[in-house]
Amino acid sequence: MYDYPMRKRFPLLLASFIALTGCGGGSDFPPSVSAIKGQTLQFGKIAVINVGGQFLRNDMIAHTGACANPAFRSDSTTTLAVLTCTINSIGDFPVSIKSANGDLLYSTTLNVSLPQVTIVTSQGNIVAELNADVVPKTVSNFLSYVNSGFYAGTLVHRVEPSFVIQGGGYSTGLVNKSGKLAPIALESNKGLSNLRGTLAMARTNVEDSATSEFYFNLADNTRLDYISQEQKGYAVFGKILQGTDVMDKIATVATDAKTSSQGLEFQNVPTTDVVINLILQTK
Repeated sequence: MYDYPMRKRFPLLLASFIALTGCGGGSDFPPSVSAIKGQTLQFGKIAVINVGGQFLRNDMIAHTGACANPAFRSDSTTTLAVLTCTINSIGDFPVSIKSANGDLLYSTTLNVSLPQVTIVTSQGNIVAELNADVVPKTVSNFLSYVNSGFYAGTLVHRVEPSFVIQGGGYSTGLVNKSGKLAPIALESNKGLSNLRGTLAMARTNVEDSATSEFYFNLADNTRLDYISQEQKGYAVFGKILQGTDVMDKIATVATDAKTSSQGLEFQNVPTTDVVINLILQTK
């Protein structure tokens, strides 16, 4: 049961137009846009983009190429329109504002960096960068758990020196944590390898079964990579930027076999709980 990380676990980018609401209107002066600035730009989150100018009107049109479902907030004014959209890609994306008759008022290109998270554990903190450019579905799934607070209080329930440490699915007493999302499609054949210091999704022997559980590779575990249609491996989705020493520290804790309150048998469980206190998206 525990020879491999077998336990549990982009929307199309739409170019769209939407009429500005809540910015006032009725002025005889044509709208003028002087600046567009990204206020909050994080993969998987709602972007906040400030549009500055004069005589901003409710009949202006916003266009975004790679940020879905754009809309102007109701607190927008005639001098500051606040545009929101959902970021589902990494890298550059264009933003433009047009008048009601289609005249371009202003355009620019904004950039979304690879997301980062800080994993706060009882043994120290780990900072990881996530490969949203390569495995967007896997990263989106992980960040959904992160940003909902799901991981707070979960355990590192499996520690195998020179192999993996795994967690994110159980709370104290090895109780299976409720609130898991639907399983995701496996993104293992993407050129990312299970090398030391990388993060990957745990799953059962069912191909598309990953939910919340993830693991750190303590060594170069290339046998966990995609090899063929018969051996599809496990989906790597990030790498440690800071805190490899914390990962190695966790790898030294004493472990034993334990039985959960639901009667399930677990191997290589830390004898003293190693707790994931919180995971925060920091970029």
